[in-house]
Amino acid sequence: MDEQVTEELEQTPEVEETAEQEQEQEQEQPKPQRGRTARLLVAALLLGPLAGAGVGYAVQAARPATALPPLAVAAPAYPSAALDAKAAAEAAPKALNIDGDLRKLLIAKPADAESWDDFGRGELNGWLSVGEKAMNYGGADREFGRLLSGGFRRDALVVWKKGDTKYEVELIQYAAGHASSAVDAVDSRPSDVHPIEGTSTGFYSAAKTPKTYAESTEQYYAGTAVAHRGDVVMRISVFSPNPVDENELKDLAKRQWERLV
Repeated sequence: MDEQVTEELEQTPEVEETAEQEQEQEQEQPKPQRGRTARLLVAALLLGPLAGAGVGYAVQAARPATALPPLAVAAPAYPSAALDAKAAAEAAPKALNIDGDLRKLLIAKPADAESWDDFGRGELNGWLSVGEKAMNYGGADREFGRLLSGGFRRDALVVWKKGDTKYEVELIQYAAGHASSAVDAVDSRPSDVHPIEGTSTGFYSAAKTPKTYAESTEQYYAGTAVAHRGDVVMRISVFSPNPVDENELKDLAKRQWERLV
């Protein structure tokens, strides 16, 4: 029995050596590499467009060149005769007449019209100062500041009255760099307006409901016509105890505008 135990003890190292060899063989076997398929796909995606571009370039390069059509541009022509300086000056654009004395561009007071003191401001010499103009509105101090900040330069006007109806025709000019104030004057309009013939944005309008004078209970109907050319605004204001005649207002606006163009 002792001999049998001895044999088993002698056989045990061999079993252990066999297990160790099997583990070493498993470790020596190559393991599969992760991500190999993904790298192959990325490489294919990168090489595919390059290969396609190369093939396309080769095909295009092998084709014969196509000639471009000739340019359809005429050669510049020059007059054979010498330039007439006088004729050229007459053909050149004329300076705007709004750069001179604006009072000369105002329509004349009708022969049958009466003089009017323009709401108590007395006789005027054809010019309205910024202070006098601000007095036309309620809150004259605020209006005074608004006119100055808007670039108010000068205001030429003519006034008259027929019966109880009063008329005021103005040519308001703004300083250089404030032409937008002239545009804003035309953009501020009532809802019911009619276009002035010959203008791009000019309009005239006769109110259907009465208004009240500032700091007064007296009511009036207003008629307004507004247009602008450059930095000059043409404004016609009519004040009447009765609704203003739109045809008369339209005629006034048309005649005054024709003197500006």
